[in-house]
Amino acid sequence: MPLTDLIPAGLIVGLAALIAISWALARRAITRIEARFPPKAEFITVDGVRLHVRQTGPKTGPAVLVLHGAASNLEEPHLALADTFTGERVIWLDRPGLGWSDRPDGLWSPQREAALIARLLETIEAGPVTVIGHSWGGAIALRLAMDHPDQVDSVVLIAPALSAWIGDAAWFNAASFWPVLGPLITHFIVPLMGEGQARSGAVSAFHPEPVPDDYLENSALPLLLRPSTWRANARDMMAVNQHLEAQEDRYEDTHQPTAIINARADTVLWAHRHGGMVSQRMPRASLHWVSGAGHNLHHHHPAIILEAVHKVREQARSTA
Repeated sequence: MPLTDLIPAGLIVGLAALIAISWALARRAITRIEARFPPKAEFITVDGVRLHVRQTGPKTGPAVLVLHGAASNLEEPHLALADTFTGERVIWLDRPGLGWSDRPDGLWSPQREAALIARLLETIEAGPVTVIGHSWGGAIALRLAMDHPDQVDSVVLIAPALSAWIGDAAWFNAASFWPVLGPLITHFIVPLMGEGQARSGAVSAFHPEPVPDDYLENSALPLLLRPSTWRANARDMMAVNQHLEAQEDRYEDTHQPTAIINARADTVLWAHRHGGMVSQRMPRASLHWVSGAGHNLHHHHPAIILEAVHKVREQARSTA
């Protein structure tokens, strides 16, 4: 029996019109996001991959590489740390697939990401660096230090995610790749409704400290709501436990001085299991707890981050 005999023609036309209108609204939302948050740094092509990179401070001397966390981009840590790090040579990177950086095709992993970042450091002649990693960026920072020790002489980890089996990933990450529902999530729901959820997520990331004024706008976090960026981040988070399981047995072998800075009131991850327990396994790691701070502690305590950079850098020099 023809479909038109089961469903009134008017309903079919109405559904088609609704889909067309929703598609147009979603495309307009994506276009507006990209217009609000255009790329503000330079593009550097590494092994055929275009990466969005900002370099600030002195042109020569020891460099600091900053790796942002999941769902974010270089503007997020830049917003928090730029004023405090004015005297430092700093490389701020949109991690591959996020912000305005491209991601190569194929299965992605911290290992591939670290390899690409190492090639970037070679390209701009910046290593060895002190690498700062926040949250999921902390796992990438350690992978870079372990796989490419010639490019990293010291490490600072801010509320890092380091240990496997931290819980199942949010359902919508996996659902973003399901048939029918996946395209609906990535092309319609996220661009049209995601900004409100991003605001509530920011509250959780900062709790119990306040979210800075105009945080979403100044950190360009809505860039996550574009379909390709959303899917790149979702793939990372779907496999986060497997990624961490594959590398955490190697932490004992890291030789670089490492400062791990944990927030006592972190509600995003169990800080003791990640930074706390891992610091005990690393031969040259020191652990620092910040009382009353949340997961995004770098915004309210940037001086602590800079002090940690100076300490691990000095330790690296003394044992070079």
